[in-house]
Amino acid sequence: MQKNNLIGILGGGQLGRMFTQSAQALGYQVCVLDPASKEQSPAASIANFHICADYTDEQALTHMANVCFAVSTEFENVPASTLEFFNNTGIFTAPNAFAVSIAQNRIQEKLFFSNVGLNAAPFYVINCIEDIYKLNEEIDEDFLPAILKTTQLGYDGKGQISIYNIEHLHAAWQELHQVECILEKKINIHHEISVVLARDRYGNIANYPIGQNIHKNGILFSSTVPSPLTPANIAQKAYQNAKTIAESLNYIGVLCVEFFVLEDESIYVNEIAPRPHNSGHYTQNACITSQFEQQARILANLPLGSTVQHSPVVMLNILGDAWFKHNNEYNEPNWQQILQHAGVQLHLYGKQEARAGRKMGHINCVSDTLKHAQNIAQQVSELL
Repeated sequence: MQKNNLIGILGGGQLGRMFTQSAQALGYQVCVLDPASKEQSPAASIANFHICADYTDEQALTHMANVCFAVSTEFENVPASTLEFFNNTGIFTAPNAFAVSIAQNRIQEKLFFSNVGLNAAPFYVINCIEDIYKLNEEIDEDFLPAILKTTQLGYDGKGQISIYNIEHLHAAWQELHQVECILEKKINIHHEISVVLARDRYGNIANYPIGQNIHKNGILFSSTVPSPLTPANIAQKAYQNAKTIAESLNYIGVLCVEFFVLEDESIYVNEIAPRPHNSGHYTQNACITSQFEQQARILANLPLGSTVQHSPVVMLNILGDAWFKHNNEYNEPNWQQILQHAGVQLHLYGKQEARAGRKMGHINCVSDTLKHAQNIAQQVSELL
């Protein structure tokens, strides 16, 4: 094994799998570090090498540092200290530990947005029962409804509870196991968008076209690109805000910034993801360079690829629920029927077990017009 040809990826999920496929297509080998077994790890099952260990296992990290010339992460819950470990051994990492530490804590993330002059939803911090008692006395009625969110380890709607009256807050906090939380005001959202960008080690930025996102039960349901509801002035503002975030973090790699667009056309930053993102999966079939190839290019210090979109697209998530749609019996979706639709591009993640709410794959519905892509997506959605 040649160190100058081996890239490390922390995490063995679907994002790591798609990164591995793109890196291998560029001629690189991939080493996946994941606590799960090879059989249970979508990325490790196709990678050239697999280190089965915890993300804090120094012996395993040392081994990866000895064989890889660069390391990335496929999800933000890998400890920031792990990325610092690689930096301390002289291994290039993208993203950097600082950016990941900000994304891992909602309080730090909100304060960061404020410090760089960006709008975010108002919030209160809840660390203990006394904070709840204090809110009972001080909170304005117009702050509600709100969302109680754990500050760490929340994704796809997990660790979140809607709060409609202050009396419900204590019970909700107990339901979240009394961990550190924020109470975030629900704002009047017209639509949700995301900016996926790539920034190389020289500060060059390549933006992907903005996606319009729809969530169901806290999980991304679809991304439509180009966004039908986002005018050029809002898109430009979102790009500028995303650039501010990337440059302020000295960010290198692929970054997703999620925004809320309000009725008055103001925009609020929701959160950042320091990695390729679900809302960027459309790039695999609708853009010249996918977000995963871009991630591999940056790690290998290759030029950024073109982000030009050549086809309108609607991306649909495939959840494990699709395996249980008939009388709750286990039935795999009829892929033959789905793939009969022209423009349908199926991406399955190689997960062995389907569960409700679990991301099993996605479908990119591409066409020569956005309306036709949306029609395809509607038909496929009904089949799923």
